Amino acid sequence: MVFAGSGNGAWFSWRVRNRGSGHAGRGNPGFCWPFLVGMIEPMSIEVVYTTECTATGGGRDGHVKSADGRIDLDTRPPKEMGGTGEGTNPEQLFAAGYAACFLGALRLVAGRSNVKLNDATEVTVKIGFGKDSAGGFGLTGTIIGYLPGVEQSVADDLMHQAHQVCPYSRATKGNVDIDVSAKV
Repeated sequence: MVFAGSGNGAWFSWRVRNRGSGHAGRGNPGFCWPFLVGMIEPMSIEVVYTTECTATGGGRDGHVKSADGRIDLDTRPPKEMGGTGEGTNPEQLFAAGYAACFLGALRLVAGRSNVKLNDATEVTVKIGFGKDSAGGFGLTGTIIGYLPGVEQSVADDLMHQAHQVCPYSRATKGNVDIDVSAKV
């Protein structure tokens, strides 16, 4: 479990140390905040970049703009959700960011492993949106890495390593079902 918060401009996340069953051993398998006492350790994050985007209008049927103006887009629900499909949507924006970030992580771990990835290497991220079993909404994800010229076992290992270090993967861990695979 990871909790995040801020204070005085510094960002911290709190990681719960693994304690076996996940509860205080009092025979209560349900989630209970007191079991966290003594199990939380701070993880300081030294922020090197912060971005800012603002949504206006109707959310999915509105507009998004970044503070620096590089993103300035109309948002529209896709046809599958009753919209016109004539603008982008949050899932497309998330998939684009995730794909770019994951490719960077893939190149990082390949370099650490002394594996040369050629320029044709690419990452495709598919994000699904739907109703969850609790009556809310949720996401699913599929990440496919295309690593031409790399042996399948090496490609599989690199994709696994990238999934461990990619900030998007770490942020969605435990919240979004993500399927990761490699093609060579």
